Amino acid sequence: MEALLAQAKEALAEYAAANSSYSTNVDAQKDAFNAIGQLLTRVKYALQASDSTAENDQTAQTIFRKLKGQRASTKITNEEKAAMEAEGKKVNQISVSQMSYSNRIDNLQSLISLLSSIPAYNPNEEELKVSALASLAAELQDKNTRVASSFVQLTAARNKRTEIIRGAETSIVETASNVKSYVRSLFGSTHPNYKQISKIAIK
Repeated sequence: MEALLAQAKEALAEYAAANSSYSTNVDAQKDAFNAIGQLLTRVKYALQASDSTAENDQTAQTIFRKLKGQRASTKITNEEKAAMEAEGKKVNQISVSQMSYSNRIDNLQSLISLLSSIPAYNPNEEELKVSALASLAAELQDKNTRVASSFVQLTAARNKRTEIIRGAETSIVETASNVKSYVRSLFGSTHPNYKQISKIAIK
């Protein structure tokens, strides 16, 4: 019992540490991605202020929309969709929101690649330069990697905790149940010793 208790305490401590690490990494990831919106707006206007071609501007605008989860055209209403289907028209509007962190990094990389190919894009502000945006993309990717890694560790710690507490035949829950049965076999169900431990709920 003492060995099992020690294992349980160790598993709980590992889970608490893993959960704390995961929460910290998730918060850091969220803060980092929330901060890029205003920067991207500045990049957009810096590009517009340059002598880039209309084609490049259009391509960049498409990427900016993806980064912000916006549509190129207004989404039709359910009523409009029903009316079009009644006329025999095929309606297939695909969601354009690409706001997952991985998708946003991919789209940011696409933007960086585009800006790198535009000689006219050469802002004076350091944070708007292609090199700074590349560093930002690498930082965001690192945040994603840290979250993914800490989630794996959290899952492993949670599984270990569950196994020790209630999963295995030698788990705390199973052992406690066996102890109750043993005490009952010794003293009977009306004995104070059994009544005392029978009220202890272990889940």
